[in-house]
Amino acid sequence: MTGHLMLLDTASLYFRAYFGVPDSVKAPDGTPVNAVRGLLDFIDRLVKDHRPERLVACMDADWRPQWRVDLIPTYKAHRVAEEHEGVPDEEEVPDTLSPQVPVIEAVLDALGIARVGVAGYEADDVIGTFTARADGPVDIVTGDRDLYQLVDDERGIRVLYPLKGVGTLQLTDEAVLREKYGVDGRGYADLALLRGDPSDGLPGVPGIGEKTAAKLLAEFGDLAGIMAAVDDPRAKLTPSQRKRLTESRPYVAVAPTVVRVAGDVPLPDVDTVLPRGPRDPAGLEALAARWGLGGSLQRLLTTLGA
Repeated sequence: MTGHLMLLDTASLYFRAYFGVPDSVKAPDGTPVNAVRGLLDFIDRLVKDHRPERLVACMDADWRPQWRVDLIPTYKAHRVAEEHEGVPDEEEVPDTLSPQVPVIEAVLDALGIARVGVAGYEADDVIGTFTARADGPVDIVTGDRDLYQLVDDERGIRVLYPLKGVGTLQLTDEAVLREKYGVDGRGYADLALLRGDPSDGLPGVPGIGEKTAAKLLAEFGDLAGIMAAVDDPRAKLTPSQRKRLTESRPYVAVAPTVVRVAGDVPLPDVDTVLPRGPRDPAGLEALAARWGLGGSLQRLLTTLGA
């Protein structure tokens, strides 16, 4: 995939749209469509401001993959609304957001914007695999800092992190990561698993917060170097750090597989070129009328055709 590729962490963006656009934005029948219209406005602004040649809306086909839960059972456990046997657990989502997700999917499909989710994987993994395969610059649009691990100046990979809507984005490159966290993209996953992340149910290593994790990574290079230092009595670790890292070996052994995004997801063959016009004009017109998508859709269509 050559050319400027933009990858959307779609759920992250429609959650932000849902909470950022009033629920008074409704379809003709009174159904809230704030997440739908907000996401269309986001995409319009992103395309207008950054002019990607390719665009993929990456989806969570499985927001809590079993292979991650098998390694760390607490992974996203606090966000489970209902457990299911043999199929993905149901995530706790606001009542008026869930019905909007199929509408979002239908509108993206009618527009002709590539939409990719792969069974058994999160959107992060889909993003990681598209990034690994890209031959040109990549902009990853997400409100999830986990994807900072993909930032790579040499390959032109950066994260556009929304600070307010998508009008104000933090353009995250390695300089930003070093300033904020003391690591580059490659080191961010190690930093995250050491400090833990309550929002994802990752316990981390007790007593090792973000600053300590960054200092250890600066001293020993990476997670493997830190764990090698635990066994080296000459290494500059405090007694408490050595003790806590020793006790956390079982967690440290499996956490990298959980925290690092996959780069080998079996992606479907899709056309990622940004469409100039809708793939299904009649279907899109029907969706626009049914859900009252109005100016949000028209502005995006104008931007795509420009």
